[in-house]
Amino acid sequence: MMAEIDDTLPKYLQISAYLRELIERGELAPGAEVPSERELAARWKVARPTAAKALNTLRQQGIVRSRRGSGTYVSDRSALMRENVPRYGPPFAADDSVTVLEAAVVAAPREVAEALGPSRARAVMRKGLNIDSSGSATLITSWYPDGFAESAVHLLALEPLPGGALRYLESAIGRGTAVVRERVGARLATADERRHLALLSPAAVLVVHRTCLDADGVALEFRAAVHPPGDRILQQEYSTSSAADFRD
Repeated sequence: MMAEIDDTLPKYLQISAYLRELIERGELAPGAEVPSERELAARWKVARPTAAKALNTLRQQGIVRSRRGSGTYVSDRSALMRENVPRYGPPFAADDSVTVLEAAVVAAPREVAEALGPSRARAVMRKGLNIDSSGSATLITSWYPDGFAESAVHLLALEPLPGGALRYLESAIGRGTAVVRERVGARLATADERRHLALLSPAAVLVVHRTCLDADGVALEFRAAVHPPGDRILQQEYSTSSAADFRD
């Protein structure tokens, strides 16, 4: 049974997204052989070059690898980075309510330009409100290099993207996330944040900044997730044999 795929995407991206979903769910484990070009072409009713392009997209992202004269296999060391890493609270679920509030090419704020690259005067901005099953809201603003607006046109769509915007971007440009940098802090909420998160004034919020880089160190996304007070707890576990002396 095929997963639901956005029909507005090119066929090769629909195929690569479907295979990636199988790999993420563990239905295709590391080392497992993925369907061949011929099998994909027959199953999806496309020409073989289209199927080859889908496999090549995953190959460029490091998700699969080819063996000469043998076939294509899931990489032993997956290059996948899930859209929501559960370090600073629970991950977002598929049944969460997501509303895209804004999507446009805008002047890049200083912090965004520094994260995406010093020459980035403009950036694609997507702002959305995520509400989970418990009613907890998170305001998320993501920025992408403005050059991606042509190759990943759906970043400017005022609707949620299947699997999330970063996953869509990776598929559209054929490059995956290799390094993730995160930093977390607290500050007073802005008027816009208070309005969307239904907070009184003044109110403190937890802000998680995340920068995603490809294998060449090029920034793909800079994201700020704003959480209401008391909504997220940071948990870490480490071995005392490798940690600094914590008894002082």
